[in-house]
Amino acid sequence: MPAAQAQQPALTASQSDALERYNKALNDFKSILSQRRSQIDEKQELPNLPGQALYRARNAVMSTYKDLTDALPVRIGPPNKFRIPPAYLDAAVEPLLDEYLALFSIMQAAPANAQSSATPFKDVVDLATAIARARGLDAAHADIAGRIGLGIFFAETNGNQNIGNARSNKYKGSFQTGVAEAERGRRKWGTLKPSIAAFDPALITRDAQEEARVGKLDRRYNHWLNVRDALMNAHADAFPHIPAIAATFPDPIDQLKLFELIQIVPSPTKAAIRSGDIAGYRVSDPRIMDYLRNNSMFSFGQADRTKTSATYREILDAMWLFNEKFERALSKFDEIKTRPKG
Repeated sequence: MPAAQAQQPALTASQSDALERYNKALNDFKSILSQRRSQIDEKQELPNLPGQALYRARNAVMSTYKDLTDALPVRIGPPNKFRIPPAYLDAAVEPLLDEYLALFSIMQAAPANAQSSATPFKDVVDLATAIARARGLDAAHADIAGRIGLGIFFAETNGNQNIGNARSNKYKGSFQTGVAEAERGRRKWGTLKPSIAAFDPALITRDAQEEARVGKLDRRYNHWLNVRDALMNAHADAFPHIPAIAATFPDPIDQLKLFELIQIVPSPTKAAIRSGDIAGYRVSDPRIMDYLRNNSMFSFGQADRTKTSATYREILDAMWLFNEKFERALSKFDEIKTRPKG
């Protein structure tokens, strides 16, 4: 036996158990990736919600790896290209995550008749900014709303227009809305539109063009209309709170996270915003904790999985998997704002 191998201490029972569970999760992930790839390549009918098993398998790999590195810190390896903390992901798993993303891009591709925009990112910024101005914000805080809108676009679809959803039969489009949510936003837009027409008639002209264009298509597959209706349904009522939110959370990424939580758990998030103590507002409803876990918060490792409540400060900190998307959103926003007009 080589000397180095001979000197390695034997694993404890808990370390062996953590290693066994990680290896099983990794093998399960490889298996479901291979199965989906085969089904797609052979043009087989996919199961209902074909992305859900993939998503759960990925989360199991990260969660059991965190358990393993907690039990055996020596297993923490080098950084990975996805910028996931090394304690949660072995860099050797990168090719599997590449395949994971590739499969989702196929399963969630926009339908052929979707109505895309040549300026999808600018559309989001323009709509969010105009809605915020109509809700009474000054120019500086309306800019923050535009940035927030772009962050939601990246969080929901990675900045891809008109996509489907391999994990849900309900949510579709650039901002991932249900039919009822989109219709509610459409009605609210009708009320706000005259206020916007007073200061941005060009935006209202564009809006009329998109309304005429959509015809009988599912409105969620028109990028402009889905973004508009989603913002009006979920976020417009929270925009007036942006000055207070920015004072409480000066970090732009925290601001984006908070508004993304309106997408995920709207009722408690709006209650937190109204509370006057957003950071300290505590969530303990098991259903809400489950929703958070289903969106990659408190999902990885035993300590997180056993949490029964969390403050909004803790929730924002747990959203680290969103950081890379939000950083790209901030970069894209800066690019839009510095681009010459005309």
